[in-house]
Amino acid sequence: MSQRIKRAFLDTEDEQILYRIGGEGEPILLLHMTPRSSDEFKELMPLLAAKKLVIAMDLMGLGDSDKPPRVYSVADYAKTAIALLDELGIQKTSIFGSLTGGYIAGEVAAAYPERVDKLILCNVVGFDAEEQAKILKRYSQGSQIKEDGSHLMPQWLSRVNYVGNGELNHRCVLDDLKSFGSPIYPGLAVANYCLSAPERFRLINCPTLILSAEKALEPLEKYGLAKAENQSWTQEAIPHSQSVELEAGTLWMVNQMPQEVFKVVIDFLEQQ
Repeated sequence: MSQRIKRAFLDTEDEQILYRIGGEGEPILLLHMTPRSSDEFKELMPLLAAKKLVIAMDLMGLGDSDKPPRVYSVADYAKTAIALLDELGIQKTSIFGSLTGGYIAGEVAAAYPERVDKLILCNVVGFDAEEQAKILKRYSQGSQIKEDGSHLMPQWLSRVNYVGNGELNHRCVLDDLKSFGSPIYPGLAVANYCLSAPERFRLINCPTLILSAEKALEPLEKYGLAKAENQSWTQEAIPHSQSVELEAGTLWMVNQMPQEVFKVVIDFLEQQ
């Protein structure tokens, strides 16, 4: 039986955050990539909710959460994750973070080690200084609405080779459009953080799974935003971590391969 996932809002000192919640038992918090929303976990959440209390939040500046009043840092986003846990009365949780969400999840584990049980870093791609500059420029400018609607088709075509022409692309485009007209705040946070991330991640001492997709780098390499030689950084920063790569997986594998992702996640969470 499919588990019902509810939506609610958290009031913070910097506007509101949308979150989704369902299930019961040991908690797991899900943090999405940029420029997606908690919709990234639409397929995964009911699977997890059959066994766990599962929570997913829209990072401020994306999805249905409000835009932050300033450029947030990864530490700011980590603080909002803790605020949500506090609101829900959760003292300790496992965290699954996808790319942007993985950087934030890692910072939560580094800054608030007493609050994190286990950590799953999904497709947490590494960047060098050259790529950092490109990301800062790209996300500082954001995307602009054009009066003739000509901004719509490029968004539809931008990932069609990876997610197809169907419902998932539609959902991704909806998330894109909600961030138009402003900087892409979570992306800026990661760009400002990524070069210091290895030092921060060395502070992580909880059990950690590094989950990657075989084809995750393809769309990023296409735009010169990632290099294969920079992708061993998480294993080097967290030497006690475990690693799993999903064959044929992409950046969107949480939507495309939810059963496979679920099995890897549950197997890791249930390890003694």
